Amino acid sequence: MSKYPNLMICTALAATLAAGPALAGKFGLGRPAEPDEIAAWDLDVSPDGTGLPEGAGDVLTGEEVFADQCAICHGDFAEGVDNWPKLAGGKDTLDHEDPLKTVGSYWPYLSTTWDYVNRSMPFGNAQTLSPDEVYAIVAYILYSNDLVDDDFVLSQDTFLDVEMPNAGGFIIDDRLTAEAHFVAEPCMENCKDSVEITMRARVLDVTPEEEASAEATPAVQTAAVEPEPAPEPEPEAEPVAAIDPELLKAGEKVFKKCKACHQVGDAAKNKTGPALNGIVGASAGAVDGFKYSKPMKAAAEEGLVWSDEELAAFLKKPKAYMKGTKMSFAGLKKDKDIDAIIVYLKSFPG
Repeated sequence: MSKYPNLMICTALAATLAAGPALAGKFGLGRPAEPDEIAAWDLDVSPDGTGLPEGAGDVLTGEEVFADQCAICHGDFAEGVDNWPKLAGGKDTLDHEDPLKTVGSYWPYLSTTWDYVNRSMPFGNAQTLSPDEVYAIVAYILYSNDLVDDDFVLSQDTFLDVEMPNAGGFIIDDRLTAEAHFVAEPCMENCKDSVEITMRARVLDVTPEEEASAEATPAVQTAAVEPEPAPEPEPEAEPVAAIDPELLKAGEKVFKKCKACHQVGDAAKNKTGPALNGIVGASAGAVDGFKYSKPMKAAAEEGLVWSDEELAAFLKKPKAYMKGTKMSFAGLKKDKDIDAIIVYLKSFPG
């Protein structure tokens, strides 16, 4: 018995294939695919909706399916996680040096989104989604790009109602004919007599010089100033009501839906959304360094304050509460989740 049985089999097979004239040009392995097997992989969906299966899915259902099947890579709000693709955003960036190409900014046909989700997702478990789930996921992606409202239902009947922003951004590639006179036969070998180095990379020092130290700055003489009187002690803050630990724990769990865009705590910073320390009871649009949407700025000028009631209404349906808000989250459907997350936010004072 050989120590390498697999090698013996492969060698024998190769010899058989080489020796058999009837097998010339063929491997002689397998069989032709049956029509039903081919049909199982014939999943093409055309821009006009041809090939779509029966089914329907709404935005809110899509949010739930997306959270279970897609959010681990693409984020809860289709904003992308680490280097995984962003599916939302990028509006008006295609003429930028570094455009953000997403479903809402770049893809011209909704069929591309539907077909890709249906054919290739979820990653590592492709083609396990039902048609209804695919419709719902695509509806949520559209909603995340502000292309449909939160009550939209995607189906065969409504598929062509969606207008993709970049539908007119593509043209037929006719360069082979239109620019044929520019194309010469490419050189594939011995194209130059010799290869020479004509340029070398140089290190460009773009680091700004350190500013002059304080010691190098000439001193400026000033007149003596009377010391200011010591400030009066501030009145003691009213005691804060005790927080229900169970509600706080529940709020921390609900906040996981928000962590992709918002931070809380000592190291909180603005991300896609503003840091939320001290948000409960604060004026709207007041977080330093965050670029708010025009509707949020207008609400701030009108004196909106994030009381428990206003914050609850916003979290219920952000886009219904404030038309044009940049917040892509569909909203929290359960009142108990809203109450819990407000309690959780209260535990992070400004």
